Amino acid sequence: MNELQLDAEEADILNSYEAGEWLPLPKSELARYQRYARATFRQNGKVNIQLPLKNLKALRKRALQKGIPYQTLITNILNQYLTGQLVERV
Repeated sequence: MNELQLDAEEADILNSYEAGEWLPLPKSELARYQRYARATFRQNGKVNIQLPLKNLKALRKRALQKGIPYQTLITNILNQYLTGQLVERV
């Protein structure tokens, strides 16, 4: 069986869950968080950008290797950069 590749935060969450530190939410709380999640996903916006063709081809190739749409890959890269998980080389 393949072993999951977890980052430190994911490993902490898994360890916490396996230690029994998680409790189920009351239904009223669950419904509230479901509303928050739906509202969050509705707040997406569109952005049009011009990329050099070689970069677009590279993005599409990498996305194909990962089995995801290239727009999703772009979103993931931006999110990683904005959350400090991806940093500039200096």
